[in-house]
Amino acid sequence: MKTVVLYKSKTGFAKIYAEWIAGKLSADIFDVSEVNINILTAYDTVIYGGGLYAVGINGVKFITQNLDKLKDKKVVIFATGASPSTAKAIRAVRDKNFTSDEQNYLQFFYLRGGFNYCKLKHFDKILMTLLKWKLKMKKELTPDERGMLSSYNNPVDFTRKKNIDEIITYVNS
Repeated sequence: MKTVVLYKSKTGFAKIYAEWIAGKLSADIFDVSEVNINILTAYDTVIYGGGLYAVGINGVKFITQNLDKLKDKKVVIFATGASPSTAKAIRAVRDKNFTSDEQNYLQFFYLRGGFNYCKLKHFDKILMTLLKWKLKMKKELTPDERGMLSSYNNPVDFTRKKNIDEIITYVNS
C-alpha cells in the first residue's frame, strides 16, 4: 500500500507528528501547500494533519473539499492541540470539522501537541493575546486555562512518538 502524509503546521507540532508517521510507514510526506488533488490519486492511503485553532483543523478543507475524489482511499485526519485529550473534546473537534457523511469516509485522531507563542505569526499572536486578556479577566480559571496562561511565557511540548501508535495500527489494519 502506498501512503502519503500531508500536513499544515504553524508552530511545528503537526509537522513533527507527520514526520514520525511518514517515517514509521515509509510514506511520502508533503506540506499540503506543495500538492494538488491529482498527486493524491497515486496513493492508497492519505493522511492529513493540522493544528487546532478555535476547534478548527488548520487546512483540513483541502481534504474535505476533495473527499469525493478520495472515497476509494483510506483517509486519516489528525489534529494537534495543546489541550489534554478527552472524549468530549475529540467529539467536538470531529463534529465541527466534518459532516456525518464525511465522518463515514475518514478516520479522525487527536494528538496532543503543544503551544509556543514565540513561533506564531503576527496575526495569530494578536488573537492569542486577546484570548490571554479574556482569560485573565475571569474570576476562576480551570486547570487547562491556568496552564494555557503559563504557556505564553514558557512554551509547552507534549509531542510523544508513542502518540502515533493508534494511527499506525489503523493504517496497517
